[in-house]
Amino acid sequence: MTSITLAQSYLVKATKRLKILPVLLEEEAYSDVVREAQEIVELALKGMLRAIGVEPPKQHDVGYLLVEFKNHFPKEVQAEVEKMARISKWLRKEREFAFYGDVDFIPTE
Repeated sequence: MTSITLAQSYLVKATKRLKILPVLLEEEAYSDVVREAQEIVELALKGMLRAIGVEPPKQHDVGYLLVEFKNHFPKEVQAEVEKMARISKWLRKEREFAFYGDVDFIPTE
């Protein structure tokens, strides 16, 4: 398996998982929407990194690497890299609350 093949696989998985978000929204499963959205973004960004030959670390937020390797992407992607990095960082933080909750935050409420 090549890095490009794995990158394509990540992007296919992310695209397919997007289809579940409207169902979760309709069910008012908002914490699950956040969790799934985070995983979709993570897969997509890791796929993008692999496509340019960067081995992504095994962590949830890799947006900072998109910024670091920004010049390796096409110009139209470069224009959105900072936005993608911000979204990735925010979702990584919200993912923890969405999954585990807290004393004053119940994920199913």
